[in-house]
Amino acid sequence: MTIKDQAESLRMQLQHIQQSKGAKAISVLSGKGGVGKSNFSLNFSLQLSQKGYSVLLCDMDIGMGNIDILMGLSTPNTLVDMFEKQLSIHEIVQKGPGNLSYIAGGTGITSIFELSSQRVERLISEFSTLLQAYDYVIFDMGAGMTQGMIQFLRAVNEIVIVTTPEPTSITDAYATIKFLSMNDVLTTYLLVVNKTDTHEEGISVYNRLNRVMQQFLNKEAHLLGLIPDDKAVGRAVIRQVPFTLFDPKSHASQALASIANRYVSNTFNRLPESKPLSFIAKLRKHFLER
Repeated sequence: MTIKDQAESLRMQLQHIQQSKGAKAISVLSGKGGVGKSNFSLNFSLQLSQKGYSVLLCDMDIGMGNIDILMGLSTPNTLVDMFEKQLSIHEIVQKGPGNLSYIAGGTGITSIFELSSQRVERLISEFSTLLQAYDYVIFDMGAGMTQGMIQFLRAVNEIVIVTTPEPTSITDAYATIKFLSMNDVLTTYLLVVNKTDTHEEGISVYNRLNRVMQQFLNKEAHLLGLIPDDKAVGRAVIRQVPFTLFDPKSHASQALASIANRYVSNTFNRLPESKPLSFIAKLRKHFLER
């Protein structure tokens, strides 16, 4: 195949990707550890799956991922194995409870976002064959911000920030949003306040964070929901069962159900999707067309 043929093939592939709807991509972040980010990602994904949506949960926290541990599952192949063992992405997709599909992060490389351009091209190509089968793909992101991670976050449809009422958690959440904003991550920011003692406390946290965002960043965070501090969550983690399955009637589980309802019905006044390109097309744009 000539260089001209290769270019034409890539152009036609990109055009097809741009015209395809594909999965809606959501990244879940937190400013600091210990706020319940992975627990939220897992249980939010399960709630969407139980509503009949096809959901893929990807653990992007290489080396520190715990999505499979929270489900009490042993994962034979991970995202790292896709590169190390030359597997297809279909071979690393596992089935969790509630018809949820997931990909474990694994260990062996520092970050998925510091791959060579050849491996990035392969990752995007593999994802492009997979994501048409899903309604939502949820990325549980790791800590730290690299240039590659910023490029990735520029491609997603929405970013969920998980925080708690702790002052350090609120400060770190704001710092994360500020850093992303300064690096032109122009997307919708959704806020989840976890481990709240009262409804009023959670609303207060949201109002404080949103106020400083509006004042200093000229941006707005949309409140996705509040999750009360609930001992059932800790018991579920010990049992290695997602808390929405461990105790569906617990306060935290009911809050997750409300958050999922709120998300799919768009009752929290989030901004409409302003960029017409699909997630995969945007990944190609930000990673491969620089």
